[in-house]
Amino acid sequence: MLIMVSLLFVISCATVATSNTAQKAEAHYKIGVSYLNEKKVQQAFVEFQKAYDLNPKDVKVLNAIGIIYLIYFDDTAKSIDYFEKATKIDPNFSDAYNNLGFAYEKLGQFETAISFYKKALSNVLYPTPEKAFISMGNSFYRLGKYEDAIHSYKEAIKRDPDLSLPYLRMSLCYNSMGRYGEAATAMTQAINLDPYYKGDREKALEDFNVMLLKAIGYEEKDVRDYIEIIKY
Repeated sequence: MLIMVSLLFVISCATVATSNTAQKAEAHYKIGVSYLNEKKVQQAFVEFQKAYDLNPKDVKVLNAIGIIYLIYFDDTAKSIDYFEKATKIDPNFSDAYNNLGFAYEKLGQFETAISFYKKALSNVLYPTPEKAFISMGNSFYRLGKYEDAIHSYKEAIKRDPDLSLPYLRMSLCYNSMGRYGEAATAMTQAINLDPYYKGDREKALEDFNVMLLKAIGYEEKDVRDYIEIIKY
């Protein structure tokens, strides 16, 4: 009986310790999110690392570190490593699949990117599928599969009709297909829905010209096309 009581005490202590560790990890994660919202990237990264050290199987922490590497540190390989760790722990973690898609899209591996966007969308409980649909549309567009891209953007709009981005991206598809009237209509819808432009075409054109100063590669062509379309 004494052995049983002692064993139960050890288990109880271990449970409390594990619970305390998880709580500390969660606290560091929340602080990291707060820092990131304030654009304090390095401070956010430090807090996410502390959370990871305490709880290396927390998928949202793994995803957050992956985002830091992908978006801010420009280290796509490391970001992929963290996103993959998250999906191995939780095969239904759609955000990590979506981010894997974006990482491969950044590498120019568009077919691989599409496969991960589809994995994200295969989870019917994914709360923000519009993100994956837009990203998948972008990869289809890069591959010259314009109809597939348009279909993806329209699926995003079905999930969130107030989004301006899928209309903006559709304008590129229609423009590339020579369907200039539809490109102009999509651009108008995008500008009307955008909370910053609020239907002001001149404001949008001015913003695109500012974007052009910083854009490179694919993005530079996209912005040049936006400027062309908005003048139709």
